[in-house]
Amino acid sequence: MTGLELIFSTVCNATFCGTIDDNPLHDVKPERHQLENFVNGTHLRIGTLNHYPDSWVERSENGTYVGKGAAFDLVHILQKKFNFTYEVVVPERNILYSDDRPRESLIGLLQSKRIDLAAALIPIMKNTDQFVTFSTVIDESNWMMMLKRPKESAAGSGLLSPFDENVWILTLAAVIIYGPCLTLLTKLRSKLMPEEEDYIRLFPSFWFVYGAFIKQGTSLSPSANTTRVLFATWWLFIILLSAFYTANLTAFLTLSKFTLDIETVQDLYKKNYRWIAPEGSPVEYAVKNPDEEVHFLLKTVATGRGRFLPVNDIHSLLSYVSDGAVLVKPSVSLQYLMYNEYLQKTRLGVPEAERCTYVVAPGVFMTKRRAFAYQHKSKLKSLFNPVIKRVIRSGILSHLYLRYLPDTKICPLDLQSKARQLRNTDLLMTYYIMITGFAAAFSVFLAEISLKRYIHPKNDTVHARFRQKRPKKIEPAIFDDSRPPPYECLFGKTIGQAKKKFINGREYWVIKKENGETRLIPMRTPSALLYL
Repeated sequence: MTGLELIFSTVCNATFCGTIDDNPLHDVKPERHQLENFVNGTHLRIGTLNHYPDSWVERSENGTYVGKGAAFDLVHILQKKFNFTYEVVVPERNILYSDDRPRESLIGLLQSKRIDLAAALIPIMKNTDQFVTFSTVIDESNWMMMLKRPKESAAGSGLLSPFDENVWILTLAAVIIYGPCLTLLTKLRSKLMPEEEDYIRLFPSFWFVYGAFIKQGTSLSPSANTTRVLFATWWLFIILLSAFYTANLTAFLTLSKFTLDIETVQDLYKKNYRWIAPEGSPVEYAVKNPDEEVHFLLKTVATGRGRFLPVNDIHSLLSYVSDGAVLVKPSVSLQYLMYNEYLQKTRLGVPEAERCTYVVAPGVFMTKRRAFAYQHKSKLKSLFNPVIKRVIRSGILSHLYLRYLPDTKICPLDLQSKARQLRNTDLLMTYYIMITGFAAAFSVFLAEISLKRYIHPKNDTVHARFRQKRPKKIEPAIFDDSRPPPYECLFGKTIGQAKKKFINGREYWVIKKENGETRLIPMRTPSALLYL
C-alpha cells in the first residue's frame, strides 16, 4: 500500500468505514469481536456537562437532551463505528465533583453506575483514578486567568517608566552622596596643599550636583586639577544617564509592550486579587486537593478572596470580572467567551477601540490532560480507546474543537494601536514634581520668615542709629571672581567717555581715540570684543 492509502485507511478505520477487520495491518483478537458484538445495537447512557465549547446539551422537541460540542463529535464517530444508540444524562447540578450526593455531579453519576460513559473533557487530576477509569488522553488544556483590561500598563507610565525601581534608588543615592564626597575630597586636598585652591563647602557642592543633574550651569570655577576631574566625572555621569533616559523614554512612549499586574498564579496570592471559578469545576478540586500545586490558594478561599460560584450561564460571570475579579477557566473556553463578547459589541455598534473589554493573563494557572471517563472495569475502555487514539492522531477533533474561532488571536494583550498619544497619566509625575517644588519653596519661605522675625529678630533702634551714624565713605565690597565681570569693564576706562547712539536701528558706543579717530562698538553682542 502507498503512503496515501495508509492515511485514508487509518482515518477510515477510526471513523465511519467498515469494521477493523478490513484493514490487514491489524491483528484482531477473538475478544475484540465479542466486545463489538456486545456493544452493537445496545443503548448506552452517556453523561455530560454544560461546559461550552467542550460539551453542552440542548432540549429537543420531545423533551430529550441532545449533546453538542467537541465531546459529542467524538461520540458520533464512535456511534458510527460500533453501531450503538445512546441517551444523554445531565447531573442535577452542573458540576464535575461532589462529595455528598452522587446525582449532583458527573463523576458521582459514573461512580454510582447511573451512566456508562462520561462524554466530557474531564481533567485527569491526582487521586481521581480511585473513582473512575479514564480513556486515552484526548488533549492537554491550560487553565488561564481572564481579567478586565486595565487602562494603563503595569510597567508604569510617564517619567518613571524608562528606569527600573533599583535604578531610580541608586540615582537618588548618587545625587545625595556625591555632594558631601566632593566637599570631603576638596577639603582633604586643601589641608594637604593649603597654598592652592580652598575647599568647596557643602551647600555649594550640593547645588552644583543638583544643578548638573537637571543640566544647569554653575557659578563655581575650580582651578585645581583634582576638583576639575571631580566636576568632569559628575558631568560625564549625568550626560550618559540623560542619554539612556531620553532614549528609553522615547521607546516606551512609542513601542512599549502592554503588561498586566497579574501574570502568574502566584500573583493572585501575593497581590491580594479577587478570583472566581465555577463551583464543582476542576479548579475547585485542584485547590482543595493537598497534592495539587495550586493548593496554596486555599488560604485565599478561606479569606473570601477566592470564590467558587454556581453557574448555569458562563456569561453571568462577566459581571464579576467587570468589577475587578479574575476568572479562571480553560484557555479555549475563555477564547470563545471573549469572541462572543466581541461579536455582540460589534453588532451593537460599539467603537472598535472599546470592544476588547477583557484580556487573558500570559501565565498559566494549571495544565491538565483531559479524557473521557468510564466505570471501573468497564468493557468500553478496551473497545473505544484504540479508536479515540486514532481520531486524536488524525487531528480531526482538534479541528472541530476550534472550528468556530477565527484564525487571528482574539483581543490580544497588546492591541498594537497605530497611534500613541500622550495622556495625563504619562505626565503625572511632572505634576507631582511641580506641586512638590511649590510646597518645598513655600516651606522654605515660611522657615525664613520665622527665622528672621521670631527666632532671630532684628533690633530696629540699633539699625536706625547705625543708619544715622553711617560713615560717608564705604569700603568697596570684596570682588567675587567667580562671577562674570560687568559688560562695561570689558572695554576699560574708554567706555565711560563714550556716548550711546542709534545707527541703522542698532545701538552703538561712539568712542573717540587719542588720535582723534571715532570708533563704533556694538552694544550687547559678543562681537563687541572684536573692536577692542
